[in-house]
Amino acid sequence: MESLLQLKPYENILRRLEKLTPESQPKWGKMDVAQMLAHCQGPLKVALGKMDMKKPNTLMRMVFKLFKKSLYSDKPWQKGLPTSAEFKVVEPKEFDTEKKVLLEWMAAFHAEKNKKDWPPHPFCGHFTPEQWGKMQYKHLDHHLTQFDV
Repeated sequence: MESLLQLKPYENILRRLEKLTPESQPKWGKMDVAQMLAHCQGPLKVALGKMDMKKPNTLMRMVFKLFKKSLYSDKPWQKGLPTSAEFKVVEPKEFDTEKKVLLEWMAAFHAEKNKKDWPPHPFCGHFTPEQWGKMQYKHLDHHLTQFDV
């Protein structure tokens, strides 16, 4: 699995983002392209410790532990998986603004490639730097595939 902390995968995601236009249409899901760009910012903010999320109850923490490895494994995510309420984007967004902000969050995340101590995930607990990088790449790859780039 590729990692957003590695240069070539990071550059790959950048190239794919450049192929998006305000008219890009999803192959599945409810978000338009600008909403998707806004949505993709959330996990990066969480990884960088810049977004607080409501901690799940004990039962949900147990459920998340069952799925933790799937977040960074080589197996692609299924289409239409549910997302956390904090990451849902339903209001209209502006494509150029959201793309610019996503690129800034990606650059901030990639700049931490040598960081050893990452904040715990609010639902899943500790991730290694390698796991954080794979999870971020996998999330972006999932949504870029959703928009056929």
